[in-house]
Amino acid sequence: MPVGHHHGPALYLWGPSRVELVAPDLATARLAAVDPDLGRLITKVGPFELTKPSLLTPSHFLQRSIIYQQLSGKAAGTIYRRFVDLYRGRPPSPEQVLTTNDEDLRGVGLSTAKTRAIRDLALHQRAGRIPSRAALYRLDTEAVVDRLTVVRGIGRWTAEMLLIFYLGHADVLPVGDLGVRKGYQLAFRKRRPPSPEALERHGRRWRPYRSVATWYLWRALELPPD
Repeated sequence: MPVGHHHGPALYLWGPSRVELVAPDLATARLAAVDPDLGRLITKVGPFELTKPSLLTPSHFLQRSIIYQQLSGKAAGTIYRRFVDLYRGRPPSPEQVLTTNDEDLRGVGLSTAKTRAIRDLALHQRAGRIPSRAALYRLDTEAVVDRLTVVRGIGRWTAEMLLIFYLGHADVLPVGDLGVRKGYQLAFRKRRPPSPEALERHGRRWRPYRSVATWYLWRALELPPD
């Protein structure tokens, strides 16, 4: 589904042999056609908006993801700025991380667990075990998850966030994300959030645009109640 004159957010479908640019308006039209309840949410929220981060490498994205885990956006942003300020305001190389002592890392607000995770990521990066962006595009989604979750502190959810927000992958549904499940509960007027298994089953109809559906389910949490 190549797009010649698309000016919206970057979104991609991965096939067996190539990556194709997808127009979000085509994705939302398809989702609304196969799932009218999701279509009503799409109408309420409005156009799909997803911007790719300006970070330079997958490793730098993962550094930021580790720091942001289990924190509010404001608190995490403060710690992340202090972290990069240790390196003159730029995300550090693995060598810079590995030559920084633990006291300095904890001094910017990193927990002991996150300090260990940042160091383990640097070791994997230095050893060449973190694929480049181009190399990640050549892997299927499960292979990306497998390659990244060998790093301490990086689980499936973090790998899925990289697939969506760093690579712009069009077909990822993070069924373990509580925000996605709560958004489904609201959008589909359920008494409780679905189980990950139930969400995965329902989400099969959203292929190959499950990332777009995910984005709208997150947005459902921000809408005023009916």
